[in-house]
Parts: sequence; structure tokens; C-alpha cells
Amino acid sequence: MTLHLAILLVKQDETINMTTKWIYSFDKGQSEGNAQMRDLLGGKGANLAEMANIGLPVPPGFTITTEVCTAFYENGRQYPAGLESQLEEALRKVEARMGLRFGDPKNPLLVSVRSGARVSMPGMMDTVLNLGLNDSTVEGLAHSSGDARFAWDSYRRFIQMYGSVVLGVPHHYFEDLLEQHKRDLKKEDDTALTAEEWQKVVTGYKQIVEKETGSAFPENPKDQLWGAIGAVFGSWMNPRAHTYRKLHDIPVSWGTAVNVQSMVFGNKGDDCATGVCFTRDPSTGENIFYGEYLINAQGEDVVAGIRTPQPMAESRSKGSQVSMEKAMPNAYKELLKVRETLERHYRDMQDIEFTVEANTLYLLQTRSGKRTAAAALRIAVDMAKEGLITQEEAVMRVSPTSLDQLLHPILDPSAKCQVLTRGLPASPGAATGIIAFSAEDVEDRAAKGEDVILVRVETSPEDVHGMHAARGVLTTRGGMTSHAAVVARGMGRVCVAGAGNIMIDYARQTMTVAGHTLIAGDWITLDGGTGTVYNGRVPTIPPTLSGDFTTLMSWADSVRRLGVRANAETPDDAKMARNFGAEGIGLCRTEHMFFGPDRIGHVRQMIMADTDESRTKAINALLPFQREDFSDLFRIMVGLPVTIRLLDPPLHEFLPHGENELRDVAKALGKDVETLRARRSALSEANPMLGHRGCRLGVSYPEIYDMQVRAIVEAALDISHETKKAVIPEIMIPLVGTQRELDLIRQSCEEVISSVLSERKATLDYKIGTMIELPRAALTADQIAQSADFFSFGTNDLTQTTLGVSRDDAGSFLPEYVEKGLLPQDPFVSIDREGVGALVRMGVEKGRSVKKDLKLGICGEHGGDPLSISFFEDVGLDYVSCSPFRVPVARLAAAQATLAAKKK
Repeated sequence: MTLHLAILLVKQDETINMTTKWIYSFDKGQSEGNAQMRDLLGGKGANLAEMANIGLPVPPGFTITTEVCTAFYENGRQYPAGLESQLEEALRKVEARMGLRFGDPKNPLLVSVRSGARVSMPGMMDTVLNLGLNDSTVEGLAHSSGDARFAWDSYRRFIQMYGSVVLGVPHHYFEDLLEQHKRDLKKEDDTALTAEEWQKVVTGYKQIVEKETGSAFPENPKDQLWGAIGAVFGSWMNPRAHTYRKLHDIPVSWGTAVNVQSMVFGNKGDDCATGVCFTRDPSTGENIFYGEYLINAQGEDVVAGIRTPQPMAESRSKGSQVSMEKAMPNAYKELLKVRETLERHYRDMQDIEFTVEANTLYLLQTRSGKRTAAAALRIAVDMAKEGLITQEEAVMRVSPTSLDQLLHPILDPSAKCQVLTRGLPASPGAATGIIAFSAEDVEDRAAKGEDVILVRVETSPEDVHGMHAARGVLTTRGGMTSHAAVVARGMGRVCVAGAGNIMIDYARQTMTVAGHTLIAGDWITLDGGTGTVYNGRVPTIPPTLSGDFTTLMSWADSVRRLGVRANAETPDDAKMARNFGAEGIGLCRTEHMFFGPDRIGHVRQMIMADTDESRTKAINALLPFQREDFSDLFRIMVGLPVTIRLLDPPLHEFLPHGENELRDVAKALGKDVETLRARRSALSEANPMLGHRGCRLGVSYPEIYDMQVRAIVEAALDISHETKKAVIPEIMIPLVGTQRELDLIRQSCEEVISSVLSERKATLDYKIGTMIELPRAALTADQIAQSADFFSFGTNDLTQTTLGVSRDDAGSFLPEYVEKGLLPQDPFVSIDREGVGALVRMGVEKGRSVKKDLKLGICGEHGGDPLSISFFEDVGLDYVSCSPFRVPVARLAAAQATLAAKKK
């Protein structure tokens, strides 16, 4: 052998060894993947491999990796080299295992082709079952199974799915033909059709395909397989998947895997079935086996709501329902063992898809089950108490944003209401809204600020955008594991499913039930906890939080480092915040107190006054109102810090706009209307948000801030005396850009404080700090810190002034920026770490370089956003402040941020 040839062979061997592995096989005891490989194999592929590894009955198959999806899109929808040969090899393994041949007219192997991203996206991408059937193999399937009806039923299902998913033929064309065929035969149930009748349906389906596509339905199984694989990869970019990714912050770069698996059949006869089950109740979290099944059916019949499924457990069966426990006792007992095995193995509630063929159980999927917030709480707490997981793991198991579902009103049980009908309680909560019969109509009406209920016979993935915009979802078909139920639970939307007494007429835009005909725009109310549908609007009451909520939040509080305060200025908001566990008030916006009908007149007089005397008169009239306001807050928050921001917004927000209001102010001031109109014109600004506002008002009109500081100090002394507890007010000066501004305002504040304390012969601990909401303030934070007792980052304005973007106007273009990847997310929702975040980090570092113990907080909207809270933990803030309803969200997110930091 020559040296040249030897080198060449080595290079060839290296090339072979370096060939990317695109496909991983799975089979009992010999899978090439496992549960840890979900990024590569997707959640479904990783879990199929894992279940096979631990000896569970999984039909053999293989997974095409997410890397193929990435390569597919990076190379103009072309597959990478080597994929075809690896697929042929993987397919041969499945053929050998099953004793069948793909495309063999006598003993055909049929497969399913399913998507599987690394995170669960139920119903968002495409699936094809029974692939490999054609006019020859259907005869082989009929012969080998001894059941021609089953074979032709499977063939029509395949044409319908493949035609819709791969060839793009509208799904309803097939459904319309089948419904007409059943009407002609006077048969209601699909299972009543004979083999000959299914053959006629198949012929009709193939005619539809040829008419719509211009080509005959593909007969070659290999062509069918590659077409289905391409359709699954293509579905990663379909509109419904795109919407789901956007709603759940799933990066497009993750891609999806494709799972090809040998078929097992739930539609062979009465000893066959298909179903979906959860190891615990996904609505309540109760530790009971929960699910539904259908005899003589395939998987899409359950999840699509085509037939109303039956309960798994006998204890849940009602009336004529036949439970799986009773109809298939042996398979049910085996499934109970699988339930325990999977939950203990994965240490989480599982969502399982299964098929029973000839009384033999097969598992097609397991994944962590979607659940309501209430269920997530209960499951996490129960599993920690059972010893399956630790308390810290329990804290990490509950999504902070999902807590919103628990913190909103429920139906008032004492209210008079008219029941229209009852369906299945598919997703809990209460929702009132006007009826809309299409997702598009829901979205249009919701955009106008209307509360809308989406009413459908059944939902499909194409309805996701409407479900997200709706307050609730009502369907007439489908069960607790239908598309509507699963997606609504995941979104936190109220859902009543399977309300079969309702007749919907899309053409007339009506729903008829119990003698009532309601039209689009009429009001209905849903109770997702009971499945009840009410006529009209039903009043609601505040929610009550369970003991599980208290338990989990106590675990969260025991590990979190960040404090959590609330943004509140009314007694109701302050009480709610304290009930939700707020540790004080981080932002009291005093301007909100000025809009009351008994105050706004005095405020306008103060602004419009053209002499010190008239302005002082108006300000003095406001003093008792402000003192009372602050007293209420101090009383509710006694023992906790209260940060009060002095007047911040531009004065134009308080000016009279209408002629009647202008006349009222003129009369109160003893001026003529024309003089006031001229004064209003003189005060107006071209860009008021960057104009005469914040501490600039305190510079120009120091008497305004003097009045507010006096009211704060007097209220603090009053409540301290009343409660016998110390009250420590924190006075916050807004929109500071220079140390000299802060020095000037602080000096004025301290003069007023000294005056009040001298009058009262009292002492008071207090703090004076500032908001960091201008880039200059962050850049010079070391200077400003010399005059401040604390900083509170006002990230709303800091985002506006850093990005040069008006929050009020950004809605017209920011979504497009996120859509096109120019921004990772809306910077007003989650903090812009690279820009605004860099200024926050700089402000922290510079401030603490001067004062090591400088108290640092944040009071913008980002204070209630879990992603932003993770950043605030990282930069070392002391607390976040957010709206009262977001306080529990922030508490849990702060705990998770602490635990994540420890893990790092």
C-alpha cells in the first residue's frame, strides 16, 4: 500500500466517523437515546426512548433530530447529506422487529409520523397516521388482520390526514363528504360503516385530492414518508406554531424533531381503544388517575373532539358512560402500573397517550402534563410532601406567571343567574363576554377592548390566536383532553367543553340551547370549574387562595433574597398588596391621588394660578387630602416601608380640556375664560414627557413639593402616635438628572421636615432618595448617591429615554421588531439587558461604590416580570416593586431567581 493511498483511506475513515448522526432508533431495551437528550430528540422522541429503556411497551421506531430541522431551513428546505441512508437503515430495524415490510402488499408495515419539539406544543404541529397504505397494501392489511372494515377505515383516515397535512387540502372537504355519506346511509357513528361503505368514502377522498391538487393521491409509500417528514418540518413554521411560540417565548432556532413509529391500532374492533390520561387531575391537581378513552378509535378521535370520549375510572362514569376500568379491566390495571412507574421515574405529573390493540397496551407518548395554576400548586406541594421532590424543586415547578389564574375574580355564588346548559369543566375560572363564533372575530373585538367568549363546535390549532384573545372558550364537542381543553388550560383561559345540547349555526351566527337563541354579540358567562354556561352577565367576587398557595409561597419566601413591594396609592390596592404578601410600598404615585372629583379642581387652580397667593391657596386646599391619603397607606402598611414619589407627571395631564371644565376653573379663580385659555396655551408643551415634569416642577414650584412633604411627615407622626409603632416614610424625588437638582430639592424637603417636627415637638426617622430613570442619572450615579439614601430604578422611563421610544406609541412597530428578531422581546415587558440593563448595572455599581449599603430597588413594570426579576437578582438589587396582583408572581420569581443563581 502506498503512503498516498494509506492517507486517503485514513481521511475517508475520518470522514465516515465524523458523519453526523441524524437518526436515533428506539425499541424495548435498546434505544439509542434517553430522556436527557430532549434538545436533540425533542420531548416526544426523548421520552419514547426513555420509556423503551425502562421496559415499557413502546412500539419501535426512530427519531429524526432537531438538527435536521435546523439544517432543513438553513439550506433552503434541503435535507442534509446522509439522512436518506440513515433513514433506510432505521426503517429496516423496525421492519425486522415487527416482522413486516414497508410497502409490502401482503404484510405491510404502517407507521405514524409525528412532530416533537423540545417543549410540549399540543396540537400546534402536524401528525400523519397509517402511513404506508395504498390500493395494494390496504388489501394486505385487510387479509393479515382479518378485518376489511378496519383496513379501509384506516385507509380513509390516512388519506384525510395526509391530504390535509401534506397536500394542503382543506380538512373540512373530507369531513363534509363523510358527513353527507353518513346522512345518506342514515348512520350517525363512524364505527357503523362497513368495509364497502368505507371503500366508497376512500374513492371520494381520492377524487377530492385530485381535484384540489391536480394530481392523484401518492401510492408509493417511500414518497408518502418523505412527504410527511417534510410536512412536519414545514409545520414548525406554520402560523399556529408561530403563534404558540410567540405566546410561550419558544425560540424558533430550537426546531422540531420528527418521530416515525410503527403503528398499533385502536380501531380494529371492540377489544381495541385509544386514550389520553394524566397521572393526576390537570385541573385540580388531585392525586387521582384522570383521563378519557374511546373504544374502536384512533388517537385523533380523542384529542380532536370528533367523538365524545368515555371516562377512564369507574368512579367518574355517569349515566350510560362505560369506563375503561369496566370495559377493559386488564388493560386498565396495566395502565395503573404504568401511571405509578412513569410518575416515580419522571417525578412529575405525566400526560400519557396510549393505544390498546387486541387487549394489549402500548404507550405512544409521555410528557409533563399541562396543568392549571391551581393544579400546579397542589401537585408541587403534594409531591414535596410525598418525598418525590424537594421543597426547592417544588418552588421551581410552578410558573410564576401562571399564578395570575388564581388571583382574579370568580362567580358570585349568591348572584341570580339563568343556566343555559352544562358541559365539561375543562379549564377553571369564570369568564363573562360577548359571543363570537370565529377566532378572527374574537381578535377584532378584543382589540377594541371588548370581553369576548369564543364559541365553536370544536376548536382546532388554527383557533389559537382567538383563544388567546378570548376571556373564555365554549365548545359543543370534545372532552377534557380535547384541543380546546388542553390549550385553554395552558393559556389560563376559562373553558367549558362538550356542551352537546348547544346547536351552533355559523352561517346565521347563532347558538341555540334550551329554547334560547343567542346571536353574536349577546352576553354569556362560563364557569370553567363546574362546566356551567349562563345566560347574560353574572357578577364576580374576589378569589380565595388555597392552603397550597400559602405553603408554596412560604417555601418561596424562605429561599428568596429579593424583597417584594407593591406599587399602590389607594387603600384598596394597599390592602390587596399586603394580603398578597407585599413587604411594603415601593412606589406611591401621588399624582394618581389628584384626579379625585373633590381634588382635581384645586389641582387645576394651582396650575392655572398666575400669582403666588392664588397658587398657595389652592395648594393649602390640597394639604388635608394628601395627609389623609398618606395616613391611610401608613396605617395599612404599618411596620413596613412606604416609598412616596413626589409629583412627577407634566402639568398638562391635569389641565382642563373641555369648555365646561374651563369655565368651572375660571369661576373658581375669579378669572374670565379667555384669560385661562391663554394660560392653558402657555403651559402646553410639544414634548411634555421630556418637558416640565418631575423634579423640574419642584424647582419651579417648590411650594407643591413643600405641601406634599408636609402631608407625608404629618401623616407619619399621626399614625405613629395612633398605632404606637414607628413609621419610616421614604420620600422619592423623580426624574433627577444631576446631583445639584437632588441637593436643591433635598434641602427644601429637609427644611419642611424640620419645621413640622419643631411644630409637633417630635422626632422622625425618614429617608430621602431618588428615581434613576434617565441615562445621565445612571452614568453619574456615584455623584447622585452622595445625596441619596436610596435609589429606585424607574425602568419605564429609563427604557423610553435609553431606546428613544415612546411607550405610548411603540405598539405600532415594536411587535414587528420582535417578529423580525430585531429585539428579543418587548423591552417594556422584559428589560433590555444589553442596553437598559447595562445602565441599571452601572447605576448599582457606581452608587454602591460611594455608599456600600445604599438601598436599591426597581419600581417600573419590569418589577413583576419573571425574566426581568432574574436580571435584578443578578445585579444585586434589594427589592422589586410591582402592581398588587403581580406580588405573588414576583415573590415566586424572586425565589426561582435565587435558586437559579445558587445552581450557577
